[in-house]
Amino acid sequence: MTQDHEPRDPESAARLGRRLGLSFSNWSLLTRALTHRSYVNENPESLEDNERLEFLGDAVLDFIVGAWVYHRFPEMPEGDLTKIRSAIVRNDQLAAFARRLDLGRALLLGHGESASGGANRDALLGSTFEALIGALYIDSGLEAVDAFVRPLLEESRDFILDEIHDPKSRLQEWAQAEKMGTPQYVTLGSSGPDHAKTFEVEVRIQGLAYGRGRGSSKNIAARIAAQTALEALGISFK
Repeated sequence: MTQDHEPRDPESAARLGRRLGLSFSNWSLLTRALTHRSYVNENPESLEDNERLEFLGDAVLDFIVGAWVYHRFPEMPEGDLTKIRSAIVRNDQLAAFARRLDLGRALLLGHGESASGGANRDALLGSTFEALIGALYIDSGLEAVDAFVRPLLEESRDFILDEIHDPKSRLQEWAQAEKMGTPQYVTLGSSGPDHAKTFEVEVRIQGLAYGRGRGSSKNIAARIAAQTALEALGISFK
């Protein structure tokens, strides 16, 4: 069954900027960062979509995050630094940042994309966050991007550190060593409003449930389920 979504009245770029403490010299850049291609398809007179800004923001984030990880963990080996950077810049984590900033409120979407819940879709939110970073970089430079992103990174530090001791990988290693095959992660359901959903995931091995987890994305819930399974099995994942 298709879920109905209320008609959206997107937050303006200027209001979003004020809410996030950003001051753009060129507000049209921020508007473009919030403009999905589905909106441009229905409104040809509008600005271009955010895909070019997304491309730029991806590159800027790689540098900003890499520099933060390098300085934040001065004793950490290169391999672990790479794992942490990869965990931060993957789409589901960028989507989590976008939800924390409530970017979905300000997205400019076509009617079909909006009706299908695009404002809460991980892929779209992650891309919009990258586009926002690209717009901020063009307008205000690297220092402004660093000042904007750094608090998000610090708030996520504990979760990010867990990435170098990934419980999903550890559980898979155990299951394969025991010749039990690959763990399967099953989404049991979700609850809460679109902008703040909570997912419940169960991990099963050979059809038997070993652990459950709840989180703001399916990936986070799956990691918690794997951690719960390891704890129940008495296996260290550190």
